[in-house]
Amino acid sequence: MKLIIADDHLLLGQAVEAALAKTGDYEVTLVEALQGLLAKLSTAAFDIIMLDLKMPGMAGLASVKAVLDAAGGASVVLFTGSLDSRFLSDCVSLGVRGYIPKTMPLRSLDSALHLIQSGQTFIPVKPDGEPKAAMASKGQEDLTKRELHILRLAADGMTNKEIARDISITEVTVKMHMRNICRKLGARNRAHAAIISRELMLI
Repeated sequence: MKLIIADDHLLLGQAVEAALAKTGDYEVTLVEALQGLLAKLSTAAFDIIMLDLKMPGMAGLASVKAVLDAAGGASVVLFTGSLDSRFLSDCVSLGVRGYIPKTMPLRSLDSALHLIQSGQTFIPVKPDGEPKAAMASKGQEDLTKRELHILRLAADGMTNKEIARDISITEVTVKMHMRNICRKLGARNRAHAAIISRELMLI
């Protein structure tokens, strides 16, 4: 995955780059200003752009739109310490794929980036800091209450048969729900779904 981190906090960018390098899945480029980002986007293609709102050259929504216009096929995600909910909503309406807070644990970043690359919009916390996970994508709904309940039970180690008995449905129905859960989370299997859901504070 080709990732560009646009942030004038160079130490943070280097820390994120080092953490992602351990996975072997990322090629990371660092830039420190809006003009540098736009210059890179004019000469190279990226999968995801992590955009700091306070680096040199940034001037609110107009600058975000300029990055979106230059992004090509890349997904743009805001990368900042604090964010007004109305501004976030406006950015998402323009096409931004969500918000990665700088307080997010580095171990959770890989899962968030893969969700974004899959076409989902990722908003892990409310701007005021209240825990909340939200995922949305075109043609793809969030987990239902029943799916979240089944996911919690599976994450606690219960088998499909035990889950079916616990909530009075058939084992076949549990398997169907688990397939939907894995599809929505982009998970390889139930264990991977449990890991992703815990990292993203879904359960």
